Amino acid sequence: MARVRIVTDSACDLTDQLADDNGIVIVPLSIRFGEEELVDRRDLNAADFWKRCATSPTLPETSAPPPGAFQSVYEAARDDGYDAVVCVTISAELSSGTHQSAQTAAQTLGDFDVRVVDTRSVTMGQGLVALAAAEAAAAGADASEVARLVADVAGRTHVYGAIDTLDHLQRGGRIGAARAMLGSMLSIKPVIHVIDGVVAEESKQRTRSRCLEYLAAKLRAAAPFERLAVCDGAAPDLDRFLGLLEGIETRHGLITVDLGAVVGTHTGPGTIGACFELPA
Repeated sequence: MARVRIVTDSACDLTDQLADDNGIVIVPLSIRFGEEELVDRRDLNAADFWKRCATSPTLPETSAPPPGAFQSVYEAARDDGYDAVVCVTISAELSSGTHQSAQTAAQTLGDFDVRVVDTRSVTMGQGLVALAAAEAAAAGADASEVARLVADVAGRTHVYGAIDTLDHLQRGGRIGAARAMLGSMLSIKPVIHVIDGVVAEESKQRTRSRCLEYLAAKLRAAAPFERLAVCDGAAPDLDRFLGLLEGIETRHGLITVDLGAVVGTHTGPGTIGACFELPA
């Protein structure tokens, strides 16, 4: 039976428990607050990140892992007797540096089989793809089979987000300053989604309450799911949103996670993400 190690990066927002239980290794990105650079998950967890966001005079930025961070993980898998690695990354459209680092590291391993697959996703969309890959690997699939499955699952995985503040999207270049100012004046609460690996505006809602109701209605219309995850970006109304999803059908059960620093840097506090995999 083939032994395939699944690797991903910290934009996936998998909890440490989920990663450990499924044999997934996570390579961290870094977060900068001004001149201070912190390694995601090692130097700050999601709770620490959101506390810093509430008090920092500067908005955070992200930076990709160096190729050496991926290389050390690949080498560890080889040394532990694995036959191959399948590395599923954040969308290259959102972090070309992360995807490129993963590929560059793979090229240094010579004959050891490393497949790097762009999930065209982020946060738990990426995380759900990694979970499906780990499930296949645990069942004995070889690297080619796992890589094919990743491409298939990625095509059936969708990511939506309810955004509470436009400041971070504007700072990250996702929307212009004038549009952000107008949106804030009108109390617009956008719903975003990831399409073709890129974050796009799905709709505009006039109140936070309407935003959550709209997103919940979209999920109910799309159900049943193979997998469903909700991501909490320091949102005070998370429980209300979860209540709106009560009874929704998903084969693997609802997963709730903290929205981590990588995605939170670009969406800001109050974000609620909804990520789901449709059945094959």
